[in-house]
Amino acid sequence: MIKEWTTILHQEQIADKIYELTFEGELVEQMTEPGQFLHIRVGEQYMPLLRRPISICDVDLEQKRCTILYRAEGEGTRLLSKKRAGDSLDILGPLGNGFPLDALQEGETALLIGGGIGVPPLYYLSRKLVERNIRVKHVLGYASKKDAFYVEKFDQLGETFVTTIDGSLGYQGFVTDYVLKENPQYDVLYTCGPTPMMKAIEEQLNPARAYYSFEERMGCGIGACFACVCPVKEDPTGTEYRKICSDGPVFPQGVIQL
Repeated sequence: MIKEWTTILHQEQIADKIYELTFEGELVEQMTEPGQFLHIRVGEQYMPLLRRPISICDVDLEQKRCTILYRAEGEGTRLLSKKRAGDSLDILGPLGNGFPLDALQEGETALLIGGGIGVPPLYYLSRKLVERNIRVKHVLGYASKKDAFYVEKFDQLGETFVTTIDGSLGYQGFVTDYVLKENPQYDVLYTCGPTPMMKAIEEQLNPARAYYSFEERMGCGIGACFACVCPVKEDPTGTEYRKICSDGPVFPQGVIQL
């Protein structure tokens, strides 16, 4: 983990309220584990006080460059969206535990399911799996066509299927509707997205082997403030919790109560 003032190389809007930002810095050398996140200070003033946790979308280790995708919806991310190439960006990271790449053997198949802003961390994961000669399949869920992004990039790595709630792009329905209908074959499932989506994956698809990346509001991002705790599933007392920022954000299926 490093705290560093990095330099923004590029930023543009790529979908409705979705921005792509690329920066360079020494801390990028540590970003070898897909599924980790960054804690970003979005302004130079006293407010907003807290950093914003944003997942890592892609990494170029040789050039020390990292790309993040985020939705500019709240005050902090709207401030971040106003930054331009050449601006400095205060970043703490990489943080958390990511997706295990050794869960699959060469020649096996991974099914990656992402929903909304849970899609970005799956891109770096998919690239790293392909490097290990793992076959990848992607199911990406968006609200509508205007919200969709990175579909062509995922398609260059492996089979990619898109679902939208209104049917304006791809299959109409939820990601679970598509998987239940088409029944794609896979060995391990990786997913990131809204909790209701992941709950539906666990209950409706019931995968034998799966890893879930959780999205929770965070304060410190390093496990000190207990703002992002979630209950453990198999705890009869109901008093055991895990910190999403430091114990996660990625957990095997059955650890966190969805």
